[in-house]
Amino acid sequence: MHITLAPMEGVVDHLMRDMLTRIGGYDLCVTEFVRIVDQLLPPKVFYRLCPELKQQGLTSAGTPVRVQLLGQDPGYLAENAVRAVSLGSHGVDLNFGCPAKTVNKSKGGAVLLKETRSLYAIVSAVRSAVDKQHMVTAKMRLGFEDKALAIDNALALEAAGADLITVHARTKAEGYKPPAYWDWIARIREQVSVPVVANGEIWSRADALACQQQSLCEDIMLGRGALALPNLAQVIRGASPMGWDEVKVLLVNYSGYEIYGDKGRYYPNRIKQWLGYLKRQYSEAHQLFEQIRTLKTAGEILPCLTQR
Repeated sequence: MHITLAPMEGVVDHLMRDMLTRIGGYDLCVTEFVRIVDQLLPPKVFYRLCPELKQQGLTSAGTPVRVQLLGQDPGYLAENAVRAVSLGSHGVDLNFGCPAKTVNKSKGGAVLLKETRSLYAIVSAVRSAVDKQHMVTAKMRLGFEDKALAIDNALALEAAGADLITVHARTKAEGYKPPAYWDWIARIREQVSVPVVANGEIWSRADALACQQQSLCEDIMLGRGALALPNLAQVIRGASPMGWDEVKVLLVNYSGYEIYGDKGRYYPNRIKQWLGYLKRQYSEAHQLFEQIRTLKTAGEILPCLTQR
């Protein structure tokens, strides 16, 4: 079984990747998307979103990181894919799943699932440009408004040269509402010969096993579940769930990352956001969230995290 840590815009940044891969259980991370419009981006943009490029494309725990690109222009995506791998990315991933309205309005992310030919053109251009020793992968949803093109889209990605397809088992219209339609991933899996990775609504070991059974996929990608239970990848592999005292240590460590890193001004929102996920698994997280909900500075929040 191969477990990938999902790209989650504004949530799983390099700080979170570092923390979660130190806990262990992940074989690969995919970055938040790099937005490509009409130019070859300078290296500094890639380094900002993926500082791991400066250490051979690996987190401090040694987990490979793959840069994800989002856009609609095959030529510019191809140019930027070449740049990403030249800087040290372990392959390149193409985003056809982002449901954000602002992204979809500018013809990026999930809206491209309405245009099977565009999917083919993008992947074909990127695969032709990127050296064969580097993987070109794609992440898709089951569709935009419905699932009518799910199999056609997956076949197009394969025909264009994608080495692997990750499928989030919902349409754009379904957002993140349960359930995830893992059986639809199985339909895709039966039609394509490239590896398929199942993603969506995996919160526990039982979910992972059910997903594998229903999707016919051994390999999985974890997103929100990894934030709700920080050692979920290890739990899926047979470990015990992390206790709240251990989680509190992580929260304090994360505070150090955020406050002294380049994102300090986002810290209050980030820590509240993470507690929002943790509430699903830990009742203590709900209590702590209520305690800091109205606080606006790190100086006010940190004492709440460290008190016994």
